[in-house]
Amino acid sequence: MAMKEASSTLMFREAHESAAVVERQLRENADVLKSLGEQLRAKPPRFIVTCARGSSDHAAAYAKYVFETRLGLITASASPSISSIYDADLNLEGALFVAISQSGKSPDLLRSAQAAKDAGAQVLALVNVEDSPLAALAHTVIPLRAGPELSVAATKSYLATLAAILQLTAHWSDDASLHAAVARLPDDLRRGWDSDWSALTDGLRDACNLFVVGRGYGFGAALEAALKLKETCGLHAEAFSAAEVKHGPMALVGDGFPVLFFAQDDGTLENTVAVAREFRARGARVWLAAPGSTEPGTLPLPSGIDAIVAPLLAVQSFYRAASALSLARGYDPDVPPHLRKVTETM
Repeated sequence: MAMKEASSTLMFREAHESAAVVERQLRENADVLKSLGEQLRAKPPRFIVTCARGSSDHAAAYAKYVFETRLGLITASASPSISSIYDADLNLEGALFVAISQSGKSPDLLRSAQAAKDAGAQVLALVNVEDSPLAALAHTVIPLRAGPELSVAATKSYLATLAAILQLTAHWSDDASLHAAVARLPDDLRRGWDSDWSALTDGLRDACNLFVVGRGYGFGAALEAALKLKETCGLHAEAFSAAEVKHGPMALVGDGFPVLFFAQDDGTLENTVAVAREFRARGARVWLAAPGSTEPGTLPLPSGIDAIVAPLLAVQSFYRAASALSLARGYDPDVPPHLRKVTETM
């Protein structure tokens, strides 16, 4: 395992494709998104419901903040077990049901989407496999355009989902500034790829536990990073909101305890940085990914990026660091133990 280079892993190579994937999305999805945006402006849903598992559910957490802040529509996460296990009927008349999946095959997600369709919701699928059962079931499909993803650890499909959420919101809101941020995203991702996060890789080589903290747009990034650390590095990591981590979990933080923070330059920045400083004062080992930060332990991100796209660049850099960390800890990030690419939950 020690002979394998971090840059040779599928995880590294597929994460590196993210800029090209987003560029392809912008080119190939423009017509369907323009049409969908016009339709949703003409007849807005009463509310939005997301449904997903794993990394796709972390993308849904990001979508909640994007939809609620940019569209003003309440967005809730539906548990697939409500339909697949409890067989409960939900009143979804007039709702937009957003099903998110890389494979489009998970039985519980399919059952939930069908139940939502039967209950009167408009079903929108964000899916990478365009001929999947989920795509066939949905009223409208936004292809992720990530191409085949061979590593068990999802990377480019996750970032493609976040980018698709931004593109959908830009077309729906017809917001020129958001369109401009989305248009810059491929170049921002290319600029961000070479950011040096080796301090995180070196610092977590011998760690046993970790908190990952984010807020607002960055909370989904914290969830995703914690999952990937467990999945690829055998490292017990838990994600928290910066607004919640002091309500109990902080009791575990003491001398040398590692904490990774994701932050973006919006109304959440001051609070998130304040929590990071408080943890550092307790002796914690803190890393902070925040554009323009001069705090100790700052992980670099490109300057001049919009707050709403900052989590995409932070997660891209995190994936690169996690690939190297996995190998350093004696794992192979492409084939995590006991896991498969498609998890077929019932």
